[in-house]
Amino acid sequence: MTMSPATKGNLRSIAPMGMDTPSIAPRKAIHSREDLAIAGATPAFVDPVHVGRPNIGDRAAFLSRVNDLLDSRWLTNNGPLVQELEQKLARYLGVRHVVAMCNGTIALEIAIRALGLKGEVILPSYTFIATAQALQWQEITPVFADVDPATHNIDPAMVEKMITPRTTGIIGVHLWGRAAPVDELAEIARRRHLSLMFDSAHAFGATYRGRRVGAFGRAEVFSFHATKFFNCFEGGAVTTNEDDLATTMRYMRNFGFETYDKAVHVGTNGKMPEICAAMGLTNLESLDAVVEANRANHRLYAEALAGIDGIHLLDYDPTESSNWQYVVIEVDRTFRASRDEIVAALHAEGILARKYFWPGCHNMQPFRELYPHAGLLLPNTMVVADRVIVLPTGTTLPPETVGVIADVLRVLSGA
Repeated sequence: MTMSPATKGNLRSIAPMGMDTPSIAPRKAIHSREDLAIAGATPAFVDPVHVGRPNIGDRAAFLSRVNDLLDSRWLTNNGPLVQELEQKLARYLGVRHVVAMCNGTIALEIAIRALGLKGEVILPSYTFIATAQALQWQEITPVFADVDPATHNIDPAMVEKMITPRTTGIIGVHLWGRAAPVDELAEIARRRHLSLMFDSAHAFGATYRGRRVGAFGRAEVFSFHATKFFNCFEGGAVTTNEDDLATTMRYMRNFGFETYDKAVHVGTNGKMPEICAAMGLTNLESLDAVVEANRANHRLYAEALAGIDGIHLLDYDPTESSNWQYVVIEVDRTFRASRDEIVAALHAEGILARKYFWPGCHNMQPFRELYPHAGLLLPNTMVVADRVIVLPTGTTLPPETVGVIADVLRVLSGA
């Protein structure tokens, strides 16, 4: 695929004011295996192209906020920028409460503890390891349920089968920003008297049946890590419509303090610093432009990969809003190269594609040792984990990247 100057210009024009724009380099021609870097040819990129390279909004606006917070000398402890960010996020997500945290993992741990989960909690194995570790850290047994191979999200029918007398909750994951089966999980939770929460790290700005993710279940947990399309350098939040739950989590993130000298709950240090809130407020102002950049990149991938047999690009529901944060392909078994061979070839070109979330939480420690036979109940998880590649996107994606990836795949396919 050769990109016209107009296409390259369009990609550049959707980057918000003050945001880094990709540099344009001469396009490497890849027509045969001899042209691949893994075969000894010159790599396509000297500087690696990463999955999840941070999007950065208007630098001047961010630095202005930093100067203000330095002048105020209020650097942490629920400062005005954190409060402003919580209020703006609550309006954006359509929820009563947003409790900002220092990172998404602490947000998970606090939400789990505030909900009173114990015993066993059901979740997918096909997710980032922190979802399971947040349970294990608190001596709660994660019980892994299989996924729907079409969506990669947890399968409600498999959740039902994993419930035991020790089950107290379900954690759904909105994988790739495509909403989990919210209604089905909610019905199971209601009927079986379980708490339902969601790991929404991928789904900021996404919708389910026209409603923004954030108000489902008893609580939803977001990550604002640097690699997320909306980031606060580092950070996270829990959203909920339950007043008492929000109050409890606010205590818990600040050592349990209700006032300066009065601790009323067990707690930890989960506070978001002001500089992270400054980054979040700045990036929130550029959100639409970042989403449009991701959407444009996904469209280019769809055009470039069309017709390559054995490669399937996961699409997004056109009836729902999406952040288009992840470009995910599945490598069919009919493809002439394995998934790992494709990843190795792309890495040699300087394109650091990723094998999310291989090999599944159940195959990582300590879970692999604790539950050595879990994989017998996770056939779809095993298949999906062995087929998925996540490709780079975002506002700094060099436009040549998409064409190089398509050329590498076409050569490896033998076409």
